[in-house]
Amino acid sequence: MPLVTSIIQKIAPQIGAIVVVDPEYAFVGHITFKNGNKACFSNSKLNINGFGSAEIAKDKAYSNFFLKHFGYKVTEGKTFFSNKLCAKLSSERNIDAGFKFAKEELGFPVIVKPINLSQGKFVAKVYNKTEYYQVAKKILRITPGFIVERFYLGNDYRIVVIDDEVSAVYQRIPLCVLGDGKSTILELLQRKEQCCIANGRKKIIDFNDFRIKRKLQRQKLKFDSVIPENKTVYLLDNANLSSGGDGVDVTENIHPDFKKLAINVTKDMGLRLAGLDIIADDITMPMNNYVIIEVNGSPSLTHYAAIGEAQVKRVEDLYFKILKALENEQICI
Repeated sequence: MPLVTSIIQKIAPQIGAIVVVDPEYAFVGHITFKNGNKACFSNSKLNINGFGSAEIAKDKAYSNFFLKHFGYKVTEGKTFFSNKLCAKLSSERNIDAGFKFAKEELGFPVIVKPINLSQGKFVAKVYNKTEYYQVAKKILRITPGFIVERFYLGNDYRIVVIDDEVSAVYQRIPLCVLGDGKSTILELLQRKEQCCIANGRKKIIDFNDFRIKRKLQRQKLKFDSVIPENKTVYLLDNANLSSGGDGVDVTENIHPDFKKLAINVTKDMGLRLAGLDIIADDITMPMNNYVIIEVNGSPSLTHYAAIGEAQVKRVEDLYFKILKALENEQICI
């Protein structure tokens, strides 16, 4: 059963709410609160955020525009589109214009990512023309637009906010393996996947991911390479936990500057629940250098909860607050 569903079913009786879940997959459900209010959920999506705000947060280009308008530091980049959409929009921002922007205005390496997909799908760091066109064409096969943005050095963090409170903060580390001097990269990766599954995370490592193979090639490695003991090899550039990345909890250590930033961003974007993804040197220190990657209006915390019991408790506390908020408002469904 999905984590969110199981948590909602666990918490609902505490506030006298009744939950009905679809019997086949348990991905969607309906909640009736004691006071008669009703709400629905679908996987990690609950109607805690207004529709318009949630849609803007979902679109990386629109959310970046508004974040920049409000004075926040956001990634520098532009959107580009399929030929079909360019014709419809009377725009010249096609795949070739994207390459020119990457080469002449940003400089390689750059990040290329879909405009409206989640969980780090097809997000890639590209170093040259060949890689750029490979990634951009793959993206355009499944979605009509993509973003080319500057690559930023730093640590990747997610800050989860509900109303005026920061509920969880964690550093996201890209998919990697630690060598033991005798196992191949493939063997280490298979063990890592089994460990993820044992900890309650679903099968998330795609062994055929073109990005993994390219990352290995750049390091002059293959799946059958044996890694020296205690040497870390990174297999992806994006740090999404849903792609096999690891999470390090820093909730207790986040600096007040970053707390304030996350709460203000959530409010300015018209959201009540948000996951703010940022690049920063050190989130435990006073805020100096940072850049916002994106704002997620329905942050999934399944992989975060797999870190340990303390994280499960934080996720349960978060959903308790969400249910109380839904109970106390008249939600249109």
